Amino acid sequence: MDTRPRIFLLLFVAAIAAIVALPATSSAARYGSRTLKKGAKGKDVKQLQRYLTKAGHRIQADGEFGPGTAQALKATKSELELKPDGVATRRQQRTIRRAVTNSTGGAVYRAPPNPRRVVPGGKGTVTADGYAIAPSFAPQVVKDVIAAGNLITMTPYKWGGGHGSWTDTGYDCSGSVSFALHGGGLVDSPLVSGDYARWGSKGPGRWITIYANGGHVYMVVAGMRFDTSARSVSGSRWTEEMRPSDGFTVTHPRGL
Repeated sequence: MDTRPRIFLLLFVAAIAAIVALPATSSAARYGSRTLKKGAKGKDVKQLQRYLTKAGHRIQADGEFGPGTAQALKATKSELELKPDGVATRRQQRTIRRAVTNSTGGAVYRAPPNPRRVVPGGKGTVTADGYAIAPSFAPQVVKDVIAAGNLITMTPYKWGGGHGSWTDTGYDCSGSVSFALHGGGLVDSPLVSGDYARWGSKGPGRWITIYANGGHVYMVVAGMRFDTSARSVSGSRWTEEMRPSDGFTVTHPRGL
């Protein structure tokens, strides 16, 4: 009697039983329930990717933790002053979620000055109430950047703000710089801090100079600093006081 069909049947049944006995995959893991790193897959990875996208990083929310997700995570953790590696612990995932969904600050919006108002010469000035006035000799694109910066200079700091939409309840450092540059037609979509270290032309510009690294970006326009860190002093992103630029890559818009 040929026993081979019976053996094959037994082997097939055993294989099915082994598959059934395998532990459940982590594809349905709840966000923040486990540490995420390269190779991880699941709904929690997809949620992390969505949060990173809200923070301005262009990655696909496919639920697979690959090199692009790791790079975006490193930049995000640097911005949040966390160890900039490609691993998201459970606590760090909660920190990222809070940073994306919550805004801070309570500045009251006030109408900016007349955008046509200028001051003599080639250097701007910041008013006592925190708005920038363009210099008369500046190119129109520079005046437009300053006018756009005035529109959001008193808005709260919001991590990830300005990346999902130009109109937002608050703006982070790269969202702020992107908004102002967009007002001058210099960028079509928001960039994150690290992107500005590779953007435009190297070195300082005549009218606009950008200082960027993986965790922060600010710019100087017509002698006035536009920087979210200035809000802690005056409540405005504009200030005439400069800051050390050690550790920043210096770039500028081509031709400016």
